[in-house]
Amino acid sequence: MDFAFDARTEELRASMLDFMEHHVYPAEKVFHDQLEELDDRWAWDSAPVIGELRAEARRRGLWNLFLPGEEGGGLTNVQYATLAEISGRSMHLAPAAMNCAAPDTGNMEVLAVAGSDAQKKKWLEPLLNGEIRSAFAMTEPDVASSDATNVELSIVRDGDSYVLNGRKWWITGAMNPNAKIFVVMGKTDPTADRHRQQSMILVERDTPGFEVVRAMHVLGYDDHEHGGHAELRFTDVRVPAENLLMGEGDGFAIAQMRLGPGRIHHCMRSIGIAERAVELMCERADSRVAFGRKLSEQGVIRDWIAESRVRIEQLRLLCLKAAWLMDTQGNKAAHTEIQMIKIATPAAVEWILDKAIQTHGAGGLSQDFPLANMIAGIRTLRFADGPDEVHKNALARAELRRQADRREGRS
Repeated sequence: MDFAFDARTEELRASMLDFMEHHVYPAEKVFHDQLEELDDRWAWDSAPVIGELRAEARRRGLWNLFLPGEEGGGLTNVQYATLAEISGRSMHLAPAAMNCAAPDTGNMEVLAVAGSDAQKKKWLEPLLNGEIRSAFAMTEPDVASSDATNVELSIVRDGDSYVLNGRKWWITGAMNPNAKIFVVMGKTDPTADRHRQQSMILVERDTPGFEVVRAMHVLGYDDHEHGGHAELRFTDVRVPAENLLMGEGDGFAIAQMRLGPGRIHHCMRSIGIAERAVELMCERADSRVAFGRKLSEQGVIRDWIAESRVRIEQLRLLCLKAAWLMDTQGNKAAHTEIQMIKIATPAAVEWILDKAIQTHGAGGLSQDFPLANMIAGIRTLRFADGPDEVHKNALARAELRRQADRREGRS
């Protein structure tokens, strides 16, 4: 068992830390100020400082690191985990600067694996170059979308086209006008086996009948720094048949392929959020005096700091184990560990952020610190890529099966 970073990770990690210190952190306020000055505040990637950061990230080789193979950074999941965590310390800026921001990452992974040559040429290449943005449309307002087989948006073949009708909501990044392509999941055959009813198809933003209805707010935040979350309506939206990803009935399998890596990437970055929260908590505790003593000398504050450190180290080890399994045995073999880290991370990071906010007093609730925005984002992670309850149910079912096998001598 080796806990040391390999030489390649050490090299990238050093460059990444320097990039954050001298470029990203100083640009945070600049980014927010420029965002408010844009003609369209949803078009976050049009802020001039984003272009400057991207040029520097590319110069350093910190570009598309999430994607293995020649198309991306060529890193293992374990190598990327460390870098993704560092980027999470500036969640609204660093992943975007490195072209490693959701939902584009997951969509690029889908196109890399499931896209045709023509689809890769038209959509994957500009996404890899950071020229456009994208969105992933699966969740719907009228069904319990925690069960992905419930999706009702219809995809009906009509000659050389498919016609789409239905609604979607909470579609991340969709308010950004630069999100030019949407990966849409719907039903092509409601009579097929439960997991073969769904398909995925690519829909261009300017297609007639496609409508961005409204922006969704998250605990009062519109999240325009990420391109927002939108409700969408599809009314007789006609797209070419060649826009279908893989074949009819492959939609559920593609979704599972996409969501596995996406879940662990969210967790990697969230550990970085927790680290930033602890930094802020300790800084605040050392600078404030209450009842004759610094906050950092108060027992309750020290308990929060100690507990935060324990929870972060536990999360990191579990995340690295899941990443290692993905690298050595494949995503399917890491399924249980991905579920565990997806369950554990939002709860732990939300707890740490809550204590950091409490340490900051009323200031922690304000726009003067990033903590309130952070906790709103982390709270959504208990829904994103599957709610806690779904993962816990599946994890418990697997554990019950494993224990039954053990009792009966099958393992």
